[in-house]
Amino acid sequence: MARYIGPLEKLSRRERINLYLKGKRSYTEKSALRKRNFAPGQHGRQPQKLTQYAVQLRSKQALKRMYGLMERQFRNTFEKAEKSRTAETGELLMQLLERRLDSVVFQMGFAPNRRTARQIVTHGHILVNGKKVNIPSFLIKEGDVVEVKEKSRNIQQVKDGLELVQEGYRNIPSWVNVDLENLKGTFERVPKIEEMDVPVELTNIIELYSK
Repeated sequence: MARYIGPLEKLSRRERINLYLKGKRSYTEKSALRKRNFAPGQHGRQPQKLTQYAVQLRSKQALKRMYGLMERQFRNTFEKAEKSRTAETGELLMQLLERRLDSVVFQMGFAPNRRTARQIVTHGHILVNGKKVNIPSFLIKEGDVVEVKEKSRNIQQVKDGLELVQEGYRNIPSWVNVDLENLKGTFERVPKIEEMDVPVELTNIIELYSK
């Protein structure tokens, strides 16, 4: 299945939660989700009651879209979390998603959203421990240092990400330590489930994939 290339905020309206797929617009009253809080195509009609399967599917779609993953990528991540026995499957799933390089770049404030963070990574603008890494799914470990290449620090996408942090639209999470002046940050630790922004009921996804 091809990656979605349509209007990004339509995805937030489809899932009825803010997936923060845009930049500043996602954090302001200009957000399409706030202006039109109904799914695309419904034109204000009352939504039908969803079946249990539909609820589970919507949870999976929302989380998958929030992190910008294709179905195979998302399922592989879920299966990796399921096979591990170090924590609950839902928490491990979220930790693996947050350890992705594109997600870390976003959380450090170097991009306005994860979609742009993925582009910044694939275009070779990011260093991990001093070496260029252009794989968005690269898993960051505790103690890894992530930074924007010196020659890339003035690109507009990076400036847009910094602006959201500097103007108070976004907060940098506690599990990363960031030097915004030098565009460098350290992944201090893997976050706990209660620290992460989990927009859906993770048990819905576990039950869906368990069928």
